Amino acid sequence: MNDDTYEKGLAIRKEVLGETYVNASLAKADDFNADFQRLVTEYCWGAGWGREGPLSRRDRSLMNIVLLGALNRGEEFKLHVRGALRNGVTREEIREALIHLSIYAGIPAGVEGFRLARQVLAEVDAEAAG
Repeated sequence: MNDDTYEKGLAIRKEVLGETYVNASLAKADDFNADFQRLVTEYCWGAGWGREGPLSRRDRSLMNIVLLGALNRGEEFKLHVRGALRNGVTREEIREALIHLSIYAGIPAGVEGFRLARQVLAEVDAEAAG
């Protein structure tokens, strides 16, 4: 694997998901999943999120919310709602993305997306208050 792409991915992953979360994920890696953690960091975050071009991190965050919601990947969805907020996506934009998700992926996916997003937003509000 490419060390430069890995390091680029690690920096982006920490900026989007938060250093605490990423460090904890990497610290929990063992012989079974350490290679997978490296693959995620290099491939998703370095080669994907680190691409130069017209898509911003904000754009990628909105796409991830809709894609993960459509795929019913709840834990990853919640993680990327937090990342979207870090990337400057507003609550209103998250709401609109979830309405769009509901239209194209189905109402049950939208219901779940709104439920999970509300959990994350409540957690973010509680953290900010306290």
